[in-house]
Amino acid sequence: MAAPARSRAAVRFDGLERSATMALHDVVAELRAAGKTIVDLAKGEPDQPTPAVVTDAAVAALRDGHTRYTVGRGIPELRAAIGRKLSGDNGIQADPDEGIVVTPSAKHALFVAMMTLLDPGDEIIVPSPGWVSYRAMAHLVGARAVPAQLSGDDGFRLTKEILTGCLTARTRAVLVNTPNNPTGRVLDATELDAVAEFAIEHGLFVITDEIYETIRFRGSPHLSIAARPECADRTLTVNGLSKSHAMTGWRLGYLAGPPDLISVALKVQEHTVSCATSFVQHAAVAALTGAEDDVAQMVSEYGRRRDLVVSTLDGLGGLACPPPDGTFYAFPDISGAGHGDSAEFAEWLLREAGVATVPGTAFGPGGEGYVRLSFAVPTIELESALERMSEVLAAS
Repeated sequence: MAAPARSRAAVRFDGLERSATMALHDVVAELRAAGKTIVDLAKGEPDQPTPAVVTDAAVAALRDGHTRYTVGRGIPELRAAIGRKLSGDNGIQADPDEGIVVTPSAKHALFVAMMTLLDPGDEIIVPSPGWVSYRAMAHLVGARAVPAQLSGDDGFRLTKEILTGCLTARTRAVLVNTPNNPTGRVLDATELDAVAEFAIEHGLFVITDEIYETIRFRGSPHLSIAARPECADRTLTVNGLSKSHAMTGWRLGYLAGPPDLISVALKVQEHTVSCATSFVQHAAVAALTGAEDDVAQMVSEYGRRRDLVVSTLDGLGGLACPPPDGTFYAFPDISGAGHGDSAEFAEWLLREAGVATVPGTAFGPGGEGYVRLSFAVPTIELESALERMSEVLAAS
């Protein structure tokens, strides 16, 4: 008798969907190839150029022959620069020799962090709404992401009560993201108090994704949970340069934490990608030491666009669009617009206005009733998208 048929792929991929945001890129490309004019507000990528000091450093590194493997942790100059940045900006004391690993993207750093902490059957509490890949990464390492259901009614605040409602005997870690993708929420001290107390009380680890750290408005301070002495030994901090320095295609991030965990993370790094790209690491030193004015200019421009989006959409056709504290995303409430749930609304907007947005449900069950739109696009495109949205919403 023949053996039962099974999938040709590993069972870990059963039920795992593609990244919703990456899949949307494909849809937009197909529509454009068919001759349709689409304004893409779905992508999470800065439209502004990488600072010249960074590209110049990369070219110089290539000409100097930095095209071979580096040590798995990353070049010493970059780890030292990251250590100074963490100390000066975040209050985090990370040993450049034992407490930092340079990774090819913050996304890889997140996956390495989950591989380091989570065994099959473990659970990690993640914000909902929260970035699309948190749940998928947990699934790929054999763990389960438990959504901490946040509510737009109170500004998507994270409380100890919400975390406690997610706790089981299998809970191993909590993941926080500040500023948050997609909501734009910047966690305040009270919320971090709640996370810290909860983690300590139940002996949990914390993974903190701070990739949007520099993109904040209204003076919202960025607070790192690893800066708290009581949390330093239980926290893995993820960050990178993709959003802050418009370096998405460069793929450069880092993971910082206690040496015993980073030594394990290094094993994951060395057995998957060996090391981050050598000449990009040299460019990253320049990014962290000589691009402050460029970063400030980008954030100023995002702030201007944020104000344009909020002033246009808030109250338009039943939408509610409060200003985000950070990131380059708006997350308007579309429940009063009368065009179905978030997926139906996004499809309607793409069909009727030629504007691509991401349905809130892509970010977990807490995202229903919302769509995410990016204002990290050229102003002329953003203005066109807002005009199109205004026309169809006013006419509906």
